[in-house]
Amino acid sequence: MAYLRRLPRSPYWIAGFNLPDGRRTQRSTKTADRKLAMKLATQWEEAARQRITEAQARRVLSDIHEQVHGSRLAASNAGDYATQWLGRKQGETSPVTLRAYRHAVDEFTTFLGDKATQPIHYVTPAQVAAWRDAAAKKATHRTANNKLKIIRTLFQSAWRDGLLTENPAAKVQTLKNGEASRRPFTLGELKAVLRVASQEWRGMILAGLYTGQRLKDIASLTWANVDTERGEISLSTSKTGRRQIIPIAKPLGAYLDELPTSDDPRAPLFPSALPLAQRAGGTSALSTQFHSILASAGLVKARAITHTSTGKGRDAPRERSQISFHSLRHTATSMLKNAGVSEAIARDIVGHESAEVSRHYTHIEESAKRKALAKLPDVTK
Repeated sequence: MAYLRRLPRSPYWIAGFNLPDGRRTQRSTKTADRKLAMKLATQWEEAARQRITEAQARRVLSDIHEQVHGSRLAASNAGDYATQWLGRKQGETSPVTLRAYRHAVDEFTTFLGDKATQPIHYVTPAQVAAWRDAAAKKATHRTANNKLKIIRTLFQSAWRDGLLTENPAAKVQTLKNGEASRRPFTLGELKAVLRVASQEWRGMILAGLYTGQRLKDIASLTWANVDTERGEISLSTSKTGRRQIIPIAKPLGAYLDELPTSDDPRAPLFPSALPLAQRAGGTSALSTQFHSILASAGLVKARAITHTSTGKGRDAPRERSQISFHSLRHTATSMLKNAGVSEAIARDIVGHESAEVSRHYTHIEESAKRKALAKLPDVTK
């Protein structure tokens, strides 16, 4: 049975009530009105007795807050908070990362439908899990897991802002990847690809292999990134903003020596690829071109031109190949390690952050990286 008591020097009533396990507990009502305090004590006891859900508890607390202070607890609906969160991220992340955030959040709020207009604390782990499963049906498990991580970050921000008592997405597990993961190229495969590639793609493949950088960063290279006197390529990666200075390996240097030089430092190394790299979604078009090269080399199946020709429809998950341009990054790492190069040097060359390599605490000499790259095989022979 709920009851009230008051400390000698306090004007506020303290509510006492029973918990479901029989224990008694007390809470300050923060009111000197005995009638109101008794009402609060009864509501608390009833809420505890019914073992109400978190959402129901919030409604009760909001009602109590309104009775005591004359206003309801501040709440933001899921859709509005997501929009605010994306606005904050605009100044905190790179354009590429922001697009990934926006894509995942838009998919999630669309999936919620009318529930996106409800307070954000109404979102449940079950809803997040259902959305994750729906995302996995349209893409790969890896893509669905990456989107789930973004939604976890969104709700973690809401928790820090005091809108949640816990992160519902944190309770949702990532999916086990039942698909074939990316793998490095073999030396024979690389030579086969180079035989069928155009001159420009040949250069991009060599640059991807001997620098370990991503497709967009390779396609965006200009002569301003190349120091022929020092024999180095310098760039800031589009994904992480990491500043990279990479010695030019001999096979890549031989390709660059054959290119016509330009007095304009903004002139691209790969003129056809640069416009695609600079537009939104351009790397997707470049990836498709590279897949066609792989198909010509007999390493993958050619992709269907339309969804209709596959018979699977637009919402079907796209088939994932074990090799792609990103595999050159894995190949560079593997070849360096196979050549006896240390983990720290290999990671520094390709730009991986790790315990061994930190931009703040560890400096890898350029001479060490140059010696490491000299150990890689020449795939042009």
